[in-house]
Amino acid sequence: MTQQLIRRWAWVGTFVIGAGLYLAVLAVLTDTGNPNLFPTLILLGAMVVPLTFVTFADGRSGRWLIDGPTLGGCLLFGGVVGVAVAGLLEYKAMRRLGTLPMVGVGLIEEAAKLIVPVILVVFFGTRYRTSIGRGIVIGVAVGTGFAVLETMGYAFVALLQSGGSVGDAEQTLFIRGLLSPAGHAAWTGLACWGLWRFVTEPTGKHFAFFVAMYALAVALHTTWDGIGGWITYAIVGAISIGLLLFGLKRAQRADTLVPV
Repeated sequence: MTQQLIRRWAWVGTFVIGAGLYLAVLAVLTDTGNPNLFPTLILLGAMVVPLTFVTFADGRSGRWLIDGPTLGGCLLFGGVVGVAVAGLLEYKAMRRLGTLPMVGVGLIEEAAKLIVPVILVVFFGTRYRTSIGRGIVIGVAVGTGFAVLETMGYAFVALLQSGGSVGDAEQTLFIRGLLSPAGHAAWTGLACWGLWRFVTEPTGKHFAFFVAMYALAVALHTTWDGIGGWITYAIVGAISIGLLLFGLKRAQRADTLVPV
């Protein structure tokens, strides 16, 4: 029981420690003006809220724990592979088409973020097919890694374009970091909900559910990018987070029916 409580509320400690480190680095940077601290500030600013959300989701994934190396590997490799593949495909599509519609961005990025989860279930299936909740958290971790790297890129560009203004970079980090759980993390979690339902029980019905969840992730992504604005972010974010929490709850109930 104590271990379950610690796991369930570990996200609070993650946020407090991460936010404290970020504020400490920001204070030192503001006081000293040392540019060597910029990378640390950008990394912490991009990671604190998304990593807190991963910890939150992991604490609600049921009895099936995900080991640290797997979670860290999904964050790192899932993010890097997703960003690299999406960047390449978007570049080639823009060169060929001259422009890339928002739905094209959603299709490419949501597919690129599924590469590492698909590799896990194809090559390490016997280990990772035991729980749909585990699959959802893996998706959240991959989406978080993607969001962190993307946020760091935007913050770095804001820093350069503003002539080294810490305030502009901090604003970018705050907005994108705050919104990322309702964006990439939730969308990839939803797509992996569908993927894991199919791989744990490969039926036509579950394959259709996977396709539907991927299409939903693309639709939410396209609406987020295409319309923009705080009203859109609030509505899309509420739908994304709400469906993700519903999926985790369903997975948690399913886990209780499986003997340990």
